[in-house]
Amino acid sequence: MKKWFLVAAGLLASSAEAIVIRHDVDDTQYRATLSDYPALATFYVDGAHGSLIAPQWILTAAHATFCITPGATVQVNRHKVNVKQKWIHPDYTPGKHHDIALVQLASSVEGIPVASLYEKADEQDMTLWFVGVGGTGNGKTGQIIDNFENGGVLRKAQNRVSDVTENLLYFLFDEGKNALPLEGVSGGGDSGGPAFYIQDNSAVLVGLSSRFQGEAIGLYGIREVYTRVSTHIGWINSVMNANDNDRQDVADTKLHTLPAGLTRSTLSTVCSQIALPKDSSETKQ
Repeated sequence: MKKWFLVAAGLLASSAEAIVIRHDVDDTQYRATLSDYPALATFYVDGAHGSLIAPQWILTAAHATFCITPGATVQVNRHKVNVKQKWIHPDYTPGKHHDIALVQLASSVEGIPVASLYEKADEQDMTLWFVGVGGTGNGKTGQIIDNFENGGVLRKAQNRVSDVTENLLYFLFDEGKNALPLEGVSGGGDSGGPAFYIQDNSAVLVGLSSRFQGEAIGLYGIREVYTRVSTHIGWINSVMNANDNDRQDVADTKLHTLPAGLTRSTLSTVCSQIALPKDSSETKQ
């Protein structure tokens, strides 16, 4: 395994997020396919996700975009597409709030159902799904396989919103009688991934994977922190509906604070190592 793959795995793990499962449920029960969430976008060979919310727009976490630049290749479902620009929330503060960004695509992605955005303020106690290709393990061991070692295996899990603040959603990793049948949380490598539910065969996006609070990734009792979509609807629309010049009045095109462990001097090397190939090969899912 190359040094920079290890570095990249650590960068994504230090924030969030993939799928860590219950210790008493077989891993095969958590396996997912892209049909479970067709709007899934993937940024790097070892993870980091977003959601297609319009044919030329992906919604994700700000910190997950450290290698997303104009011309970069991302994958939406099974489609490779180039990036036109990224737009970071101007009030993004790492580890606190507004961990949200929009990735503008150079061309439209056709034939993929987009995720709709949840707009109500009643997320408390909602049961939602997570999905991602990052690291895994179980609640007793925590994450024991990182996002690079996972090799692109897609998993899903469910969890319940335990607390809501102005801009954030929280989830607890419960054990035993309090746990849902496919209880799980994020591990390392799927930052920006969705918290969603399905209604009338369509996905509704409620939150974006941001970070965790606790001793270690994936242990029972940790708190997952997701950016709350409903309170960012105004900003999302202001970016998507503006022209290119006006967008710069409401969003940044540069991630001013890099994830922990990454510096401007190492950024180019890391990004070249984890970049998706530009060919048309398909994912495993």
